[in-house]
Amino acid sequence: MEFGKAEQAELHTIDYSLPKDTKLTKDVLKTAKGKQPPQIYIGCAKWGRPDWVGKIYPPKTKAADFLAHYATHFNSIELNATFYKIPDRATVTGWKSKVGKEFKFVPKFTDVITHIKRLKEVNAYVDQFLEGIEAFGKNLGPVFLMPHPQMGLKHLETFERFIQSLPKDLDLFVEVRHPEWFSKEGEELFRILHKLKAGSIITDAAGRRDCVHMNLTTPECFIRFVGNSLHPTDYSRIDEWVLRLKSWMKQGIERIYFFMHQHEELYSPELIRYTIQQLNKQCKLAIKEPVFYNDQTKNLF
Repeated sequence: MEFGKAEQAELHTIDYSLPKDTKLTKDVLKTAKGKQPPQIYIGCAKWGRPDWVGKIYPPKTKAADFLAHYATHFNSIELNATFYKIPDRATVTGWKSKVGKEFKFVPKFTDVITHIKRLKEVNAYVDQFLEGIEAFGKNLGPVFLMPHPQMGLKHLETFERFIQSLPKDLDLFVEVRHPEWFSKEGEELFRILHKLKAGSIITDAAGRRDCVHMNLTTPECFIRFVGNSLHPTDYSRIDEWVLRLKSWMKQGIERIYFFMHQHEELYSPELIRYTIQQLNKQCKLAIKEPVFYNDQTKNLF
């Protein structure tokens, strides 16, 4: 993932402090009805990593078996594969057959909808997309909408109209990247998401601190964390997120999605394990840790 990448020499100079919760977040959490602990889904953005063979996949694992092994370690996947091609039911059924009943796929809207057509005149594509992901059944998690990063404030009406056109029972989260959304004027988008009962994604990347907007628009959170190949700041940033999640848990947050990215995805399992260890320690949870075949990595912690 290249988004928000900072130069290695800059990493120690960046202020990674998480902003305080916004008024919207405080108001939303006052209505939360979550029980302790909330449902927590943690995973990566890919399963097709040959460099995880011998790490979290057994030695000599074939590519066709990657997903099945991935699902023994993690309970969810941020499914970016659907961004590049609208999935058909046969493909989705094949993916579903490789995971357990509790596993959640979090599919991303296809680029023809969000980036090529930019949310206009897309009814046929949306119908095709929803038809495909319907085959996930109970393995379907929330659906992830990322409009084109060039779409700023002038597209607010387009965003609202598109979201309103979607089925009311679709669990939707939205990520925006244009800097205008993080201005005072851009706050209107988060109020609209709240009104439409759509979640807002928070992306934590070293080079785009404005995207750490801390606006929860539903009593759920969806965090995309972008690390820097196990740089020391990755761990301190995770520590701060664990404390924030602990605070939200005390306020009754109902569901947490936390997806790990690295600019070099090789190291995502290590940082996920650290995240889980700290959540278990700080929040008195019992989230299952990924198992490493070569467990030398535990010495990093």
